[in-house]
Amino acid sequence: MSPDAIPTLPRGVRLHHDRVRNAWVLLAPERAITLDAVGHAILSRIDGTRSLGEITADLAQSYNAPQDQIARDSAGFLGALRDRRFLDLA
Repeated sequence: MSPDAIPTLPRGVRLHHDRVRNAWVLLAPERAITLDAVGHAILSRIDGTRSLGEITADLAQSYNAPQDQIARDSAGFLGALRDRRFLDLA
């Protein structure tokens, strides 16, 4: 996944806080994925305008972590979501 790629949530997919479970979930028609703190941190930065490189730079700064490691982990996570049609790339 290129650092220039711009991740977006497709129509009908949204990030939602489930108050019953007190957890963040990624909702799609007839599907849902419960997110851990890392998944939520990545997805909460997707706004349809920022590139993967910008998102990983922001995460690296926020969590004082190496950007190359965050880039690898984020690309893997987002790639899996794209494969399951929870994410699009522009």
